[in-house]
Amino acid sequence: MGYPKDLLSSRSIIEHGKYALIAPEGLVNNVIPGFENCTISILASPKLGASFVDYMVTMHKGGRNAAGFGGQENIETFVYVLEGKIKASTDQQEFTLEESGYLYCPPGTKMYLENVADEDARLFLYKQKYRPLEGKKPWVYSSHANHIEYRIYDNMHNVHIKDLLPTDLDFDMNFHILSFDPAACHPFIETHVQEHGAYLLSGEGMYNLDNKWVPVKKGDYIFMGPYVHQAAYAVGRESLTYVYSKDCNRDAEL
Repeated sequence: MGYPKDLLSSRSIIEHGKYALIAPEGLVNNVIPGFENCTISILASPKLGASFVDYMVTMHKGGRNAAGFGGQENIETFVYVLEGKIKASTDQQEFTLEESGYLYCPPGTKMYLENVADEDARLFLYKQKYRPLEGKKPWVYSSHANHIEYRIYDNMHNVHIKDLLPTDLDFDMNFHILSFDPAACHPFIETHVQEHGAYLLSGEGMYNLDNKWVPVKKGDYIFMGPYVHQAAYAVGRESLTYVYSKDCNRDAEL
């Protein structure tokens, strides 16, 4: 980065256990064993108050994780390709993923990642503990978000959503893409038990986080904890679109 060109400042906001806005210019690199020729930043983790871990991964030419990611009996993983072209595989299956491509691996299944192009590949990577349900078991699932049709969100024709994973009870989480046309917004300020980790794919907007309106834009990361107020307005000339995780399909535990 070199010497700063102005006074040090940041748009990032951290409220541990509640929410966080992390601007890309403030990210630092983390060394994660198993990842070779990669630049990685840990975005959210239990240290922030999240029950999951989100990463931003840049795989340089020849970058890979030959040792595998996840694979423990209680850990599920997910990768979404933001840019570039990668090979994503398990011990039994192999997938070629380009922009908007993704792969989910259930507990006990290792995910292997490799950049197969000369250019960098950028990945949004996730892991969390799976909550088992008697008689249910998730499976390896892969597709491309660009191949999935949007559906209207909550009866509003200027807001659209995609489900990236099956909605079966076998899965205890899902990933979605939510897109707001310019000037569109949520129908109300949400307050719910689910938590989210969201990466902004395009646009600009104002996001309500714990009843504080915060400006956000493409490249930002947002963590939203349980019961934190949340809602968005899209501003500008481009749709405000983000990919995000959500825990679902399980009862609250005592």
